[in-house]
Amino acid sequence: MKYVIVYWSRYGNGKQVVNYLAQKLEQKGATAQIFKTDETDPSALPEADLYVFSAPTEAFNIQKNMRKFMKNLEDMEGKKYGIINTHSMKKNWLPKMEKLLAKKKMVKVAGIDFQVCKEAPSGNGLMEGWKSKLEAFADKL
Repeated sequence: MKYVIVYWSRYGNGKQVVNYLAQKLEQKGATAQIFKTDETDPSALPEADLYVFSAPTEAFNIQKNMRKFMKNLEDMEGKKYGIINTHSMKKNWLPKMEKLLAKKKMVKVAGIDFQVCKEAPSGNGLMEGWKSKLEAFADKL
């Protein structure tokens, strides 16, 4: 399987999540390419069996770079995806990500959220157990 992972991370928590996810997928024999939203063109993503989008919540919405990226995706009809949201609130924003990707007629495979703690600005905000939670997510992809 080939995965393309697109993320945006302000403090490094999201980057940590996608790097660990790629490592787990590669341990299963897959290939995984990771791109930050500003490192690739949403209208020309590499071909993949499944796309993963990871973004934090900022200002009570999906982070603006990822929102813009998802809105500008092209030729994604019928392609499979997984989504990841990091947030410091009780509410996750996975439904907002789903709504944006549904407009592109993509097919959801899995979604996961990680609530971060007060150490989030240091890049150490992921709570205990995040790796096992992410491994279960990887198994669904």
